[in-house]
Amino acid sequence: MSDIHDLLPCAEPVQLIAPDGTAVEPGEQAGARGYAMPSTDDLLAVWRAMVIGRRFDAQATALTKQGRLAVYPSSRGQDACQVASMLCLEENDWVFPTYRDSMALVTRGIDPVEVLTLLRGDWHCGYDPAATRTAPQCTPLATQAVHTAGAADGLRRRGVDGIALCLIGDGATSEGDFHEGLNFAAVYDAPAVFFVQNNKYAISVPLAKQTKAPSLAYKGIGYGVRSEQVDGNDPAAVLAVMRAAREHARSGRGPMLVEAHTYRMEAHTNADDATRYRTADEVDGWTGQDPIVRLQAYLVSQGGLDDARIEEVKAEAEAMAADLRARMNAEPVVDPMDLFAHVYDEPTPQLREQMDMVRRELAGTASAASPGPTGASPSKEEAR
Repeated sequence: MSDIHDLLPCAEPVQLIAPDGTAVEPGEQAGARGYAMPSTDDLLAVWRAMVIGRRFDAQATALTKQGRLAVYPSSRGQDACQVASMLCLEENDWVFPTYRDSMALVTRGIDPVEVLTLLRGDWHCGYDPAATRTAPQCTPLATQAVHTAGAADGLRRRGVDGIALCLIGDGATSEGDFHEGLNFAAVYDAPAVFFVQNNKYAISVPLAKQTKAPSLAYKGIGYGVRSEQVDGNDPAAVLAVMRAAREHARSGRGPMLVEAHTYRMEAHTNADDATRYRTADEVDGWTGQDPIVRLQAYLVSQGGLDDARIEEVKAEAEAMAADLRARMNAEPVVDPMDLFAHVYDEPTPQLREQMDMVRRELAGTASAASPGPTGASPSKEEAR
């Protein structure tokens, strides 16, 4: 059994780069746990992915306003969490995302149009989960925690060298599935990492009305799960902590829970009015902790980044956004029979009956739309 002190998170969130872009020495606990500044090359990769991810997020928000998406939950402000959590993963690792993790999926290498397919209202999932090792984005709160635990246990049983990563919000930690997932993963030493992006609000419910815990990271201790908390707007710290969490889980020491303290800069979705539950001063305070600005300032001060490279990556991000706009503006080709394509592997008699009914209706519609021999529309009898 683990010593209780091994399970406890650091008393303060792990931080390696201050909001002004200067390096800080990790606290005594963080230093003892080996959290060190990642290499310049690794941080450059995180910075580039955040710039591209932020541009993707802004473009998706614009597409929603243009009616090209049904809904879009922005992750601006959570960029470090979205990007660094993906860049610590390896080939056999699985990801179980929420509806807000579109930026993470783009960072994972999934086609942006396929990422937005669900939010467009086209398919339930636009990418191949098996090929990408990425589960469909989860809208119900916390159900992906149970999926993560099961998938991680499956990896363990098959002897696969990989982990399952659960992306989860602070509101979901109040759901039963979150606790069931933690408990199952702990009991079976499943190689899972539960990454809580604590953006301070469950839609409009502030954190103080969700929990009395000193930090959400402490929720793992009751299940015997090693836990940690990190400054979620510090890309270097998130990368260091998530790499350590992955190695902890991968090496057979059981699951790990990581809480990232961050902030959602935009409203919950385009359908939300965030001014009803938070002030402009609060938002402005978090603007000064922008993860992209923070990391860029650090890299420039270290000589790892210059104006030429900054402009080059901005141009790359704009090209991605232009390509996304062009492809999202093309109307999707839909087939009504796709309604039945993935209901059952072997259609039931009832489903076959429904399929036949839709086919007849489609045939009738097509016939009614075709002109008769004289150029006139067919009569009702002809249409039947």
